[in-house]
Amino acid sequence: MENLYHRVSIRKYTSQPVKKEDLVEIMRAGMQAPSAGNQQPWEFYVVTDKEKIAVLSQCSPYAGCAAGAPAVIVPVYRTDGLRFPEYADIDMAIAQENMWIMTDALGLGGVWLGIAPLKDRMAAVKKVLDLPEDVEPFSLFPVGYPAEEKKQQNRFAESRIHWQ
Repeated sequence: MENLYHRVSIRKYTSQPVKKEDLVEIMRAGMQAPSAGNQQPWEFYVVTDKEKIAVLSQCSPYAGCAAGAPAVIVPVYRTDGLRFPEYADIDMAIAQENMWIMTDALGLGGVWLGIAPLKDRMAAVKKVLDLPEDVEPFSLFPVGYPAEEKKQQNRFAESRIHWQ
């Protein structure tokens, strides 16, 4: 559980490629997330092509750091056949957090770059990846070996706990 308290946003990466097995393990962790009605809306696109990563890094004003990553995982969700489509974003957020914690556990770094629910960003990513009509991008998740060190903040605030 120490990774909950160690995980930070890493935006700078070395040029060392990420092993395919590690990327698969990150997505395996994402797929272990609970989901509404067990609908598991997720699918994942893994981008390692530097030119495509450069274009993805321009899909949001906050995604520039993705350009330096050796890999970008793009979690997407299906829109057809979901039992509870209104919970797809929540399902994806839980999966994304699992992925981030696993990334840290593997000695890698990543940062969650929000795409959904902003339609312009979603459309831009959808175009770059040529996604099927029934699939929507949720986030960009650049992954790599950290080229920066950061300490996790202690975010615990007992004043935010209310006992009744």
